[in-house]
Amino acid sequence: MARDMTPAEIHAFLDHGTRTGKLATSRANGAPHVAPIWFVRDGDDLIFNTGANTVKGQALARDARVALCVDDERPPFSFVIIEGVVELDDDADAKLAWATRIGSRYMGEENAEAFGRRNAVPDELLVRLRPTRIIGQADLSD
Repeated sequence: MARDMTPAEIHAFLDHGTRTGKLATSRANGAPHVAPIWFVRDGDDLIFNTGANTVKGQALARDARVALCVDDERPPFSFVIIEGVVELDDDADAKLAWATRIGSRYMGEENAEAFGRRNAVPDELLVRLRPTRIIGQADLSD
């Protein structure tokens, strides 16, 4: 039977393995846009990178409101949905530090520094998602 996750379970779920997030934004014409992201957690906040000139980057600069879904596609199926606002940061040192942490999670420790340097360039943005609402459901098929 489906059940709500506790805050600790939500944190553990978000930190587990290399799950990707699916970030929902709005295009300039109001059409929806969804893109996968790699992220790390900082407390309740999620941190990720994006190109400033991508659809996602332009949407975040125009409207800070987003929704993000992270799910486990294996039985008994679980998900976390986060609604919130983003803050964009162009600080080179912060971009390098966070991109390296993201690289470590998704690319492995041996590739973390190269990934960090690749994503700490001037046309990349560091994004901090500050949740306003978090929903976590576990054991959907039990």
